[in-house]
Amino acid sequence: MQTPTYPTLFPLLRAACASLLLLAASACGSAPTQDDAPPAPGNAGLLAQIQAEVGAAACDSTQQCQTLAIGAKACGGPERYLAWSSKGNDGKKLKALAQAQAEASRKQQQADGMMSTCSIVTDPGATCEAGRCVLQKSGLGGSSAM
Repeated sequence: MQTPTYPTLFPLLRAACASLLLLAASACGSAPTQDDAPPAPGNAGLLAQIQAEVGAAACDSTQQCQTLAIGAKACGGPERYLAWSSKGNDGKKLKALAQAQAEASRKQQQADGMMSTCSIVTDPGATCEAGRCVLQKSGLGGSSAM
């Protein structure tokens, strides 16, 4: 007994395999989004300096708690916010570091041709909880100190 041959089946299978390979290759070649990309080495150093300047963000009242925009999205606006305290910090150095870090992010994104989701990150505001400034939970609002 002979097995039947299907002369039209092989070209269809070959076309299907080629299509899958082409689809897989194009997915691998897509531009990374900002959210997927690791921070540039210079940005990591600036972020570490910012976090060191913020320190424990100790506070006695919510009036001492401020927010600071961190990073830059490719479409504009900050990546996120960080809570800090004015109790022992006037914020001048902190704001200068944040501005330098955002500029470094923008330059790196331009050089790499990065994209982002273009979603808007709103300032959540900051509050004093257990003697430490923290970002307010989503939906509570707040104002920026910048």
